[in-house]
Amino acid sequence: MTASQDLNSAPTGRIVLLTTSHRVAPGLLSWPAWQALRGADRVLCADPAHPQLPYLREAGVVVEEAAPGARELVDYCTVEPGRTAVVITSAEGDSGLTDGLARLAGSGRERMPDLELLPGAYDLPGARLLDLVQVMDRIRVECPWSGARTSEELVKYGIEEAYELVEAIEQGDREALREELGDVLLQVVFHARIAQEDPDEPFSIDEVAGGIVDKLVHRHPHIFGEEAAETAEDVKAHWLRTKAIEKQRDSVTDGVPLGQPALALAAKLASRARTEGLAVPVPEGEGVGYELLALAVRAAERGIEPETALRAAARTYRDAIRAAEAARREAG
Repeated sequence: MTASQDLNSAPTGRIVLLTTSHRVAPGLLSWPAWQALRGADRVLCADPAHPQLPYLREAGVVVEEAAPGARELVDYCTVEPGRTAVVITSAEGDSGLTDGLARLAGSGRERMPDLELLPGAYDLPGARLLDLVQVMDRIRVECPWSGARTSEELVKYGIEEAYELVEAIEQGDREALREELGDVLLQVVFHARIAQEDPDEPFSIDEVAGGIVDKLVHRHPHIFGEEAAETAEDVKAHWLRTKAIEKQRDSVTDGVPLGQPALALAAKLASRARTEGLAVPVPEGEGVGYELLALAVRAAERGIEPETALRAAARTYRDAIRAAEAARREAG
C-alpha cells in the first residue's frame, strides 16, 4: 500500500461549506442544512453580521465568529475520526479558505477530511429581481446622475428602449431580446424607485407588482375563478368587458393613447370600433393623411399590424439603398 493509499483509507472527519442566499429570508434553510448544523461539532462563520446568525442562535446552534484557515480545519477534522466542522460562508464565498483546502487536497500528501459544498437555501424563480431592486436603490442614492433624474426626464429613454425591444423581436435576435427586455425592466424599476420618493403620493416597486398581479388575477377568471373560456376570443371578450367596467369609459376610444405612432393609432381605433360592432366609414378627405388612414384601417381589418408591416417594408427599402450605395462605390 502506498502512502497516499494509506492516507485515503484512514477514517477522517468532514468539512461542510454551507452556502446561503441573500435572496431568501434568513432562517429558511433546507432540511439537509439544518441536519448538518445540528450534527456538527463546530459551526464557524467569519462574518459577524451574517444575516443567518441570529436565527441559528435562536434555534440553539452555537456559532463561533471566526475565520478558520484551511490548515486548522483539516487538522481539527482529522485528529479524531468522525469530527464535523460546518463553515457558513459569506456572500463573497470565502475564497481564501476554499483555495487553501484545494491546495491541501491537491498536494497528495495530506490526510484530508471529506469536503462537501452544501447549499442551505435555493433561489426561487424571479429572485434576481430582488438584486435589481437593491442595485437600483444604491444607484439612486450614490450616483450623481441617476440620483437627480425625474420621471419626466426619463420618458425619452423608455420610448427608445421600447423601440429597441421591438427591433430585437422583429429581427429574431435572441441575445438582443434578452438584453432589451432587461433595459425595459430597468425603466420600470427606475420609475418606481423615483416614485417612492414622492412627498405626496409615493408608491414602491412592490405596489407596482402587486397592482399588476391583482389585475391579471381579476381578468383571468377562467384560471383563478369559475368562469369558463374555451377559446382565445372568449378570453379577449372577457378582458375587454372587465376592463370597460373597471375604467367606466364612455367611449371605446377612451384610453387609446394619442401619442403613439400614427399608423398604430389608426389601427387601434379601427380595432376598438370593430370589437364594439360599430361600422364606421373612414372619413373622406384629401391628402396623404387620409390615404394612410384608409390603408391602416384596411390592414387592421385583415389582422395586419400596419406599423409592423411598414417597418418590414422600410427595412427592405434600407437594404435597397445600401445596395445602390455599394454599386455606386464599385462604379467609382
